[in-house]
Amino acid sequence: MRAGRCASIRTRVTRWSACSRSSGTQRPRRTAAEPRRDYAVTVASVVTVNSAHIGADGKTPRTGIDKRPVEGPVPIRAPGLMRGGLGSGIVGDVIGNRKLHGGDDQAVYAYAREDLDVWAGRLGRDLTNGMFGENITTAGIDVTGALIGERWRVGADGLMLEVTRPRTPCQTFAKRLGIGGWIKTFTHGGSPGAYLRVLEPGSISGGDSVDVIERPDHGITIGFVYRALMLEPDLLPAILEADALPDDLRRLAQRRAAD
Repeated sequence: MRAGRCASIRTRVTRWSACSRSSGTQRPRRTAAEPRRDYAVTVASVVTVNSAHIGADGKTPRTGIDKRPVEGPVPIRAPGLMRGGLGSGIVGDVIGNRKLHGGDDQAVYAYAREDLDVWAGRLGRDLTNGMFGENITTAGIDVTGALIGERWRVGADGLMLEVTRPRTPCQTFAKRLGIGGWIKTFTHGGSPGAYLRVLEPGSISGGDSVDVIERPDHGITIGFVYRALMLEPDLLPAILEADALPDDLRRLAQRRAAD
């Protein structure tokens, strides 16, 4: 384990398949939405594993946003480059727009069942697992509070994932929900879900456990990065504390820090 990381959190997960800090920047303060906890043993679970729905005609859909639970075990691997790679980290999944989606830094998308339930209450409609295009629907783990570089050991087949970045809403997601102004509504909701990269491949099934085996000490959470990207760009230089930050986000933050 690298210096500056601490181990612990046991959780269960459900899988799905488919979509140099500046000297004047203060360390971000943690809020209720971004708890930093000293985890001991927390029980969580993978609710389901989702994959893009293939119609009766067998044709590959133009978008993989329509994800539905699939029977496991489902193989997970690093897909390579966003453009020219395998697309999704979930074998059998579909990535429609490979200019913006997929690739190693967005290999797996996780969303919490608890956050889906909050949205269901706000919207007054049922939201099934996979409705937000997530590959893995989790229960019992604070996805918004996950730290960039946090590592999850999922299931018993050796799969290890690393938290990389929040999801940013797109028009395909808005069309999926069919709600006017959805991008703005989702942005202000503050629960974007998390993308993860595959450090060690393996297979997972719904009901598998998730062990959070490493948590960095920087405090840069999915929720904080999301606010910096979508609502408060002055926060961007602070995210440079996270060593595991994807290269494109690092360049964006560096440009902001240089302004």
